[in-house]
Amino acid sequence: MDGMDLTPKSAQKLFEGDGGAYYIWSSSDVPVLAEAKVGAGKLVLQPHGFALPHHADSSKLGYVLQGNDGLVGMVFPNTSEEVVVRVKKGDVIPLPVGTISWWFNNVDHSEELLVVFMGETAGAHVPGQFSYFFIAGTLSLLAGFSTEFVSKSFNITEDEADGITKSQTGVLIIKLGQDEKAKMPLPNLKLTDKFVHNISTSSTTTLTEKEFPFLKQAGLSVNLTKLAANAISSPIYTADSTVQVIYVARGSGRIQIVGVNGQRLLDAEVTAGQLLVVPTFFMVAKLAGHTGLECFTLMTSSQPVVEDLAGKTSALGALSPEVLRISLNITPELEKLLKSKIRKV
Repeated sequence: MDGMDLTPKSAQKLFEGDGGAYYIWSSSDVPVLAEAKVGAGKLVLQPHGFALPHHADSSKLGYVLQGNDGLVGMVFPNTSEEVVVRVKKGDVIPLPVGTISWWFNNVDHSEELLVVFMGETAGAHVPGQFSYFFIAGTLSLLAGFSTEFVSKSFNITEDEADGITKSQTGVLIIKLGQDEKAKMPLPNLKLTDKFVHNISTSSTTTLTEKEFPFLKQAGLSVNLTKLAANAISSPIYTADSTVQVIYVARGSGRIQIVGVNGQRLLDAEVTAGQLLVVPTFFMVAKLAGHTGLECFTLMTSSQPVVEDLAGKTSALGALSPEVLRISLNITPELEKLLKSKIRKV
């Protein structure tokens, strides 16, 4: 992957209607997504905006960037019950492959519900992209069958079959009226605690299956890093086959990525809304600008092995003084200074 373009990219609009919009990072625009077998998209729901029920060909998770009263309905594979949960800003919600879900912005005022989705696409139809399969609307799978097949499958008349498959003229996202909004199901708060996890409370948070067991079902984990103005997040890398996908949630700054043979493959200014990929084993560091920097990172394992070159668990700090001096060809004084600084990071 040394020759891949790792330049941060913004999403492109795929669909927009009265109820909201959906944006994607296409693998044709960001080829490294296909190479790393990861994908990303962003959902924007207006008040009363409703994303029709669908499932995807990839395991992914959603991170709520904005909004305080979102509803998500889910039907997991091999189950016959709908789970309805509430989501708000800072929430992470995993969606294992095959999960049917719908999304609704339950507010009456002007606040949008913004959710960024990231996941692995190893089994996707289009490498580096999510493909969605709808069960309602003009693009639904059911509408693709003939009236005869639908009527016989459900043991209904052909007129009734036409009503089921043709009445909804919406495509991906529609807007509900006040009466329809009032009839939406209420969230199950106990299940919300089980399937949703908020990570907005601390400056640096990593969620693996140990902290959030439901992540195991999706095979993913996440990290949220908030840097104050001009602060730096020291170089880290994954010591397994985990890929990192970084979404710049807020602020701006600079990110560097170093790969095989110590080659600096990226040294770029980043701003909110951009996405970039850190291939397996590559090292990445983040430096905040004058307004700070907040990055949400997906890792393609529910138990990633993440190593930091600074801090208490630093590999450099673990080396014996003699080995560190010889390896870096530095004086004993500089070695002692480096060790002391590492431990204080």
